[in-house]
This record gives sequence, C-alpha cells and structure tokens, in this order.
Amino acid sequence: MAKIRRALISVTDKTGVIALAARLAEMGVEIVSTGGTARALREAGLAVREVAEVTGFPEMLDGRVKTLHPAIAGGILAIRDRAEHRRSLAEHGIPEIDLVVVNLYRFEEAAAKAGIAREELIENIDIGGPTMIRAAAKNYRDVAVVVSPADYEPVMEELRASGELSAATHWRLAKKAFRATADYDAAISARLELEDAPAGPLPPELNLRAPKAMDLRYGENPHQQAALYASPGRGIAGAEQLHGKELSYNNLVDLDACWQLALEFAGPAAAIIKHTNPCGCAEQATLAEAYAKALECDPVSAYGSVIGFNRAVDEATARELAKLFVEAVAAPDYSVEALAILKAKKNLRLMRVAPGLDPIVLKSISGGFLAQSADSAKLERAQIVVKTRRAPSDEEWRGLEFAWKVAKHVKSNAIVYARGGQTVAMGAGQTSRVDAVKLGAMKAVLPLAGTVVASDAFFPFADGLEEAVRNGATSFIQPGGSVRDAEVIAAADRLGAAMVFTGVRHFRH
Repeated sequence: MAKIRRALISVTDKTGVIALAARLAEMGVEIVSTGGTARALREAGLAVREVAEVTGFPEMLDGRVKTLHPAIAGGILAIRDRAEHRRSLAEHGIPEIDLVVVNLYRFEEAAAKAGIAREELIENIDIGGPTMIRAAAKNYRDVAVVVSPADYEPVMEELRASGELSAATHWRLAKKAFRATADYDAAISARLELEDAPAGPLPPELNLRAPKAMDLRYGENPHQQAALYASPGRGIAGAEQLHGKELSYNNLVDLDACWQLALEFAGPAAAIIKHTNPCGCAEQATLAEAYAKALECDPVSAYGSVIGFNRAVDEATARELAKLFVEAVAAPDYSVEALAILKAKKNLRLMRVAPGLDPIVLKSISGGFLAQSADSAKLERAQIVVKTRRAPSDEEWRGLEFAWKVAKHVKSNAIVYARGGQTVAMGAGQTSRVDAVKLGAMKAVLPLAGTVVASDAFFPFADGLEEAVRNGATSFIQPGGSVRDAEVIAAADRLGAAMVFTGVRHFRH
C-alpha cells in the first residue's frame, strides 16, 4: 500500500483525535480539516489546512456544505493506478487524500431527547460525513477510512511499525465503515418512522442489526453453530463476565430466565433455573435466606443450574452458593468477599448485570419474526376478585401474590405451589393442566399441606383444583375466564378452599 501523505479529519466525537493528528503530523502527514475539528487541532498547536482552502469554496448554509465538493470527493475516490484518474486530479489541481478520519453527528443522542422537534431531529442528520466515509470505503485499496476512536491506536501502531497500512487493514476498516453508515441510516429511518406512527410499543419496521459480541462453542446442541449479538451494557447480553469459563448458548438462555424472574420482586430474591424453568424461587428478609429457601424447593434439579439474584451477592450468600455445583450466576454486583469465595470455583461463570428489561420480546419463526410487548403486567390486590365464599387469609394472600409472580416465568401449562415467599413445588410445560398439578405434587420435596396454588391460565375443569386440594393446597389464584368457572368455584367452595381471579393470563411458550 502507498504511504499516507494527506489525511482528512472531521469528527464529532473528538476522543483521541488530537493525539492521532499529532502522531500523523510527526510522520509528515498533511492534515486537512473542517470547522470545530480544525479549531481543536489548531488550539493544540497543530498545522491544519482548511477544507475551504482545498476546495476554493467557503463553508456555507450554516455549515451544511463543507466537504461536498469535487476537490474533496475526487481526492478520495481517485484510483491511484488508473492513469486517466491521475490526469484528472492533475488537471484540476486536486490533492490525493490517503486517510479519512470521520465520525458522524450524534443523531441517536439527539433522537433520545424527550419532545425533540422534527426540525431539530432532521438537522442532526449528517450528510457530508457518510459521503466521505462511503467514498473512502469504496476506494479502500488506496484510501484508509477510520470511523471509530477505538481504531486510532492500532492504526498508528501499524504505521509506526511499517510506515503504511496493510491491504488487510484497509479492507477491515472499509467493512467497519460501511457497517457504521448502515447502522446510522437504519437509526435515522427507524426514528423517523415513529414521527407518523400510532402510539404503541411495536415499531412499524423491525430493525435487528446488532454487532456480534462473541462466537459461542455451539448452540443448544453440539452440531449447531451459535453466536451472541448484543448492544453493550444492556441486560444479560450486555452483562460483564467477572469470572469463569466461556458462556454457552444454553447458559445465556437460562441466565436471561433467572434474571427476569429475580427482578419480579422488591425484596431480596433468588431464582434457580434449569432448562429455562424455575426449580426454586424465594423472596425473604435477606439474600442468603432467599437462596436457602429457593434451594429447598428442588435441590436435585438445582444441581447444574443457573441462579439469579436481584441484590448484590454478599459473603453469607456466596458461602452457601459455593456448596452447590452451579453453571452461572447473574446479579447486579458482588461484594469483594463474595467474589473471593466464588472465584475459587474455577469454572463458575459470574455475570454482573445492569438492571432493566427490554420493552419488546422477539421470537423467530420460519420466514419471519414475532414481536410482542414484554409481559410487564403488575398485579395489585385491589384488582383481584375473590370468587369463593371464603377469602384468603393474610398468609395465603402473601403466598398467592408471590406464586403469581413465579407462575409468569414457568412454561405453560404452569402450576406453582407456594407457601409465603417460597416455592414449594412446580409443574411446568404440561399438555394438560391437571397433569401439571400432578407433576408438581410428584416432584415435591417439601410438604404440600397448607400451600397455595397459582395457575398461569384458567382451570378448564374442576379436576385440577380437586387434585391440588387432595395434595394439601388451601387457596388458589388464576385468571378466570373458563366456560366452567362456576363449576370450578363450586368445587372450591365444597372443599373449603379460597379462590381469587386476576383477569390476567401469563402464558409462557
């Protein structure tokens, strides 16, 4: 590749740009720049040639027109080993530009402002920047294009070592440049669509672009390939791994399930997940108590599980957690003492997760995607209707409200037996509701006497309720809405059970 003699630098994000320009200047590279970038470089004592000097035309229209000129575009797009291109440059006195360092107006930052006017939104759309980036990327064999401050140091290291950038580096930077302009255009298009779209959480167009965060060893099974695509800092996909071996596809799916369940609770809570289903969950006065109560529900299934906490893991919790073989843990943070204890387990994956959940849930199907708003429905006791002659006791109410939150995260058909702030048994993913009731009882380790039961959807027949009462359940929470509601309520009254209707269903497929 040819030596870099001239660089065009025009950036909105000025991170590291002075140091980059200074190093280029030391190598004898002429710096051409515009507006605020040129001022910043001059104030740092660097010699800068204004774009207006190259074009022979002043910046105009409030800065909208600066680099949109043949003297700039020609210097970038000219193919160096094509004689007619070199003759055109010489005829019109156009200098070759060998390096383009450009990043764009912060459109997404402006778009995030509450109540921003359409005129301001449009004004924050960069025109000249994408043009220069795409021109340089198109002519990547002769021109290097840098769109991210993260590439400044690697570029300078290579220039110091060899005096030029390799063909492989030119190609890598060009691909990154085209990706940057594509992402920029996608962000603009998506945001402008919202200007005329009816209010609601689902966009008129689904944009799924996300950078690859990592390749995974394999997918759900060893014969499947897999990778994680993620935006930094968001949820499980953007979590920071503090310790342990590499994450698997199944680890990430289970981590998301336990994290979402743990965040249901205001008090200290622990959620133990196996194959995306809870096998234990509790909300107690301390995190250590919550973990201990969650583990009691199904200690056999908890072996090799993934566990989520809604509080920073403390020393007491870590000591108990270290006694069990666990694949991965998700928590907002970890105390120094907790990390020291858990890091003694070489393979245990420890994830620090920023709070928050996505407002939209996506699922792929053959030929397309399904999108829905997240199941963020919160239940207030005032919304719940008592349907039986007997109302739940205070203790039963606590159990019912807790069990209802858990049932939302159990695969349907879902039945949750609970007592207080602790799951006692669960029946998940059955094709009939009475089978889910029976499965929960069959797997129960703790006594079921005096438990409450949450059902994610209505009881279609009285048999499920009758089976749960035989197992020891005394109170039920369900959405209602069956054509046989009256029959089910009558069965509850006959058996002395309390039953409440929520009017909300929590299917999870």
